[in-house]
Amino acid sequence: MFLTAQVIENSWLLKTPHGRIALNRALHSIHWTPDMTNTRPATRYRFGVFEADSTAGELRRRGVRVKLHSQPFQLLFLLLERPGEVLTREEICRELWPEETFVDYEHGVNSAVNRLREALGDQASNPRFIETLARRGYRFLAQVESIPPDNDASGATVTAHIMVEAPASPAETRSGFLDRVLAAPEDLPKSSHAVVQTLFILLQVMYLGFYVGALANLAEINELFAPLPYAMQTFTLMIVTATVLIPVRIFLLCAVLFRAPGMREKFLKLWRFLLPLDVLWSLAPFLLLHHINYGLALACMPPLVYSPFAQRALILMGAGRMNHEISTAIR
Repeated sequence: MFLTAQVIENSWLLKTPHGRIALNRALHSIHWTPDMTNTRPATRYRFGVFEADSTAGELRRRGVRVKLHSQPFQLLFLLLERPGEVLTREEICRELWPEETFVDYEHGVNSAVNRLREALGDQASNPRFIETLARRGYRFLAQVESIPPDNDASGATVTAHIMVEAPASPAETRSGFLDRVLAAPEDLPKSSHAVVQTLFILLQVMYLGFYVGALANLAEINELFAPLPYAMQTFTLMIVTATVLIPVRIFLLCAVLFRAPGMREKFLKLWRFLLPLDVLWSLAPFLLLHHINYGLALACMPPLVYSPFAQRALILMGAGRMNHEISTAIR
């Protein structure tokens, strides 16, 4: 046994991340599936609507391939091999990067986890698959089903015997009212990156037009507000919100155009603060009553009320992400 271990340790198998993961999978499978008749390591796992195949290097969602880079994919397999267990950041670093590699491990682990969550449509604040344990590491929450390399004629699969609570459905895991009524990533249609990014950019440009146009016509708008109760307070609120939201829209434009890392998470945090302001600015058509009538202004208002929800959907559909990082590929 000692000689065998020495041969393995000095072999080329441990020189590459894939080799180390394959060896770790082989050793680990012996311990957590003792009742398997086929002791060869599983190369395919099924969890929820996803299936991961290490041989093909593919992650699929309901049969549709999900594009995922090498390191997030390796991280996924590390988690799938140990469902319900804590995988420390140190263990992740040892598996993903050789000892002689010089890399910002903290940023590297965070990036790999964020990209994996994007591919799975998961959220750190409300996890269904990957739970973050502060100052400890990560844990895979969902039930994992291992599929042996060569299934028998009946096509039976072997389920990992780990006591892990089955993940609740998306509707059950959403706590607040908005979380229950808003669309989750899996509820949204698939579309090309160019389409969703263009639509998101156009919405930001539209809002910028509202703010700049309002500030450029203060005298005309002040005249419109004059008959209203609390006219001065309303006028001041319009000026303040327009001034504050101009840099916010510029930030969103730049973040999407330059595909800032973690754009989706940043926008989802910002979105709850933007929502009431965007709903307030759905009244913008009424600032043009010197040029249009009440009927047209009223007709323009409902699409503007929907606009913040459309922005959220476009971000979840992939706006702001690199073309090669779009979560699904239509074949």
